[in-house]
Amino acid sequence: MSTWTDQELDRFARADELRIAGRREDGTLRKLVIIWMVTHEGNLYVRSVNGADAAWFRGTQQTGSGHITSGPVDRDVTFTRETGLDDVLDKAYAAKYPTWKSAVDSINSPVARATTLRVDPA
Repeated sequence: MSTWTDQELDRFARADELRIAGRREDGTLRKLVIIWMVTHEGNLYVRSVNGADAAWFRGTQQTGSGHITSGPVDRDVTFTRETGLDDVLDKAYAAKYPTWKSAVDSINSPVARATTLRVDPA
């Protein structure tokens, strides 16, 4: 498994948004969608504020692979469901987006927490 560079992790930590798309069975990418992300211990994490029914999230589950962009970072990635870091990631979202309390409350809701994905470079 590849790892993120320090420069990529720094970009994710400073950027507000990430564009993400799942890959279809035929190898084509779905539409890029803007979401929030956080980093923790050298890893990148995302959640679906609208839960598992969100189209972008369902797209990541079809093949477990896709693509992200954030500024100069433009990478093919894999998606892995993550459990056990909910409290840590809740705090990371709250710290990164302090002026968006109601949105942070939504991204830290049980529905969103159930969709936590670790995003790794492919």
